[in-house]
Amino acid sequence: MNTKKILSFAAASAVLATAIGIAPATAQEPAVLRIYSSFPLTGSAGPSSTAMVNAINMAIEQRTKGGMVCEGKFKIDYKSLDDATAAAGKWDAAKEQENANIAVADKETIAYIGTLNSGAAKVSIPILNAANIAMVSPANTYPGLTKGPESGAAANEPGIYYTKGPQNYSRVVPADDIQGAVAAKWAKSLGAKSVYILDDTELYGKGLANVFEKTAKEIGLKVLGRDGIDGKAADYKALATKIGSVKPSLIYFGGITQNNPGQVLKDLRAAGVKSLFMGADGIQDTAFIEAAGADLANGVLATLGGTPVKSLPASGKKFYADYKAKYKIEPESYAIYAYEAFGVVLNAISKVCKADTAAVRDAIMSTKSYKGVLGTWSYGPTGDTTLTGMVGYRVVKGKWEQTGALTFK
Repeated sequence: MNTKKILSFAAASAVLATAIGIAPATAQEPAVLRIYSSFPLTGSAGPSSTAMVNAINMAIEQRTKGGMVCEGKFKIDYKSLDDATAAAGKWDAAKEQENANIAVADKETIAYIGTLNSGAAKVSIPILNAANIAMVSPANTYPGLTKGPESGAAANEPGIYYTKGPQNYSRVVPADDIQGAVAAKWAKSLGAKSVYILDDTELYGKGLANVFEKTAKEIGLKVLGRDGIDGKAADYKALATKIGSVKPSLIYFGGITQNNPGQVLKDLRAAGVKSLFMGADGIQDTAFIEAAGADLANGVLATLGGTPVKSLPASGKKFYADYKAKYKIEPESYAIYAYEAFGVVLNAISKVCKADTAAVRDAIMSTKSYKGVLGTWSYGPTGDTTLTGMVGYRVVKGKWEQTGALTFK
């Protein structure tokens, strides 16, 4: 028998279909929906940013079928962008602008996850707004991105970011008008009678310090001074001497690790200042401990929006276990929020099942009763999560450890 002359049934059918003028059926390739993220991968924020990228990749692996969604109609393609430069050593406004424009120019873009820094979000939100591209942040906490002057924001906020279309920005982390107030109340509960407040003069740090100062005065903490620091200074010896002369119970720093609080702490301790040192999510990373030195960092306090790991739903606890098993390291603070941010985007895509940025944006902004790794929550009218819990952290033996939920009236 000559097997070369024998056609399979499928091949024979294709030949027959062609002979009678019917094109044979072909498998349709899924359309691509591209999701970009923008975090500072270069510089000391790299570990935190890498953890967020890891979490997004893990979410794609766990929550899609090899990237396929909408019963195979679409395939998710994820691109991670770096909004930091080696020259700056942290996020850079021009780089963030470039990243946002890359997303806008890409006709397959469906959503943008970012940024880590609130100042960077201020750059990209209007660019993406003009293109109807949704932006979901796992980390921005500056109130003015979504809230008005009542939150401590500027008079023209948040409207200045949304001049070309409906609001396209939301976040899965509580804003600083909550965090700063809780931090001041935590300071008082720890026995502090007086505070000295520092900030790094950036949008996030200054806004956070403003809220902390306002609340401190309202609850009877004596504010002994307030200074903005130069994040590129070689040392802060004069500042340390100044602070030491007034002997505050606690020093509060509003800002990010990349603006030198580690050196501030070194100079304070060298000057004999033993006051408690407290920051927020901006310093709650391994980079701060490394910059200050593990011994000096011990006892430093920080706040972070969220729920203690032991109180998370089963899905949240599973996230931590899965992350550690996959990447052989504890997830940095914002990793779980990046996982949640991707989940919100995926949830919207699954509802819409169209390559329509405006429709996906609207679906994200109308998120209600979402059962995620952080718990069950919704977006309010400002695009802020209804989860407003805060967790306290303390550096113990060179590592951040949760002290528990921070609940104050």
